[in-house]
Amino acid sequence: MQVSQMAEHLIGSEIIKLAGEINQKIKAGAHIFNFTIGDFDPAVFTIPDELNKAIQNAYANGHTNYPAANGLTELREAVSEFMEQYGGLMYSPEEILIAGGARPLIYAIYQTILDPGDKVIYAVPSWNNNHYCHLTRTEGIELQVDAQHNFMPTADMIAPHIQEASLVAVCSPLNPTGTVFDKASLESICDLILAENRRRGPNQKPVYLMYDQIYWMLTFGNTSHVDPVSLRPDMRPYTIYVDGLSKAFAATGVRVGWSFGPRHIIDKMKSILGHVGAWAPKAEQVASATFLRNKEAVQAYLNAFRSDIFDRLEGFYLGFMKLKSAGYPVDCIHPQAAIYLTIRLDLKGKITADGQKLQSTRDVTAYVLEKAGLAVVPFYAFGASEDSSWYRLSVGTCRKEEVEAALSALEKALIPLK
Repeated sequence: MQVSQMAEHLIGSEIIKLAGEINQKIKAGAHIFNFTIGDFDPAVFTIPDELNKAIQNAYANGHTNYPAANGLTELREAVSEFMEQYGGLMYSPEEILIAGGARPLIYAIYQTILDPGDKVIYAVPSWNNNHYCHLTRTEGIELQVDAQHNFMPTADMIAPHIQEASLVAVCSPLNPTGTVFDKASLESICDLILAENRRRGPNQKPVYLMYDQIYWMLTFGNTSHVDPVSLRPDMRPYTIYVDGLSKAFAATGVRVGWSFGPRHIIDKMKSILGHVGAWAPKAEQVASATFLRNKEAVQAYLNAFRSDIFDRLEGFYLGFMKLKSAGYPVDCIHPQAAIYLTIRLDLKGKITADGQKLQSTRDVTAYVLEKAGLAVVPFYAFGASEDSSWYRLSVGTCRKEEVEAALSALEKALIPLK
């Protein structure tokens, strides 16, 4: 039977494929350190008690009907206050759209801004931009970014393509790397977009910037989050932000996300998502509004949560540096933000104890899974070259005691390699 070309050629997720292989091993009795998923184990990282209770109260009070298409007024007001307090960004409730997490918002941004055949600039590795291009029948311009730049795109990389693009899609902190834009780099990108829009003038569709900052509340040490409009106020007409509860409050299943930006863009996104029915559940919206206005509870949770996440990331980082110092072919980037550590397993060409040569990144991934029980995601799953030896390690399901155990298991797997 015939289906659309879009559906016929939609590519499955490499992460889901890897997860299936891991789950089969777990069912067969293998002990796996599963650090693949960009999610949280609720037994390790619970949502805030105040949010949990507010959700239960909202259901008990009968908030089970349809919410407003753009989100409850009280939640949009609470988000407006929250963004001003923590991010210094002033957006009115009318410039804010609530949806069932960040994914439908990203989809709505693509559908609102782009026509079939339009071009989107994004760096790889990055999360799902290739799939959103496919869904909207647009063309991705992929920028292969390396460790030298912390896997973040630069204005110099974007510049050769800016005149043909309708959207620049970026994410900071970045999934999968946990790295961020510094002030100067983001300023340069903003200046490039502003210059291009001046060149186009008022009669051409401008180039827009999608700024996914869903992890921005999770920064560590001296790392500071920067955003386009705070750095360059003239970017306000061209910038659409993606944000929400899911990462900052371990609330991935609560499904409350928000986008904010120019009202004419937000209104069109509202119309698209209204037809799709991608709103967040009403009870969760009522509860989120209550929680976000509980400033003491918000701050207390963030303080403890950030500390717990960083302890795990730092533990792995120090462990990898110790292995590197001992001469093993591994590396990693110091944790900056999010729940991810960028690690390197440079094992291609090595010979295993049973005489097998690790010829590809897939071979390396399978080897560390088999011999160390370590499950991590290769960067090619995020669009990077299949030759890349870099991986994402996620700590969202990691118990503290697993850090040392996983590092020990990895070292035992590295010792026999020649």
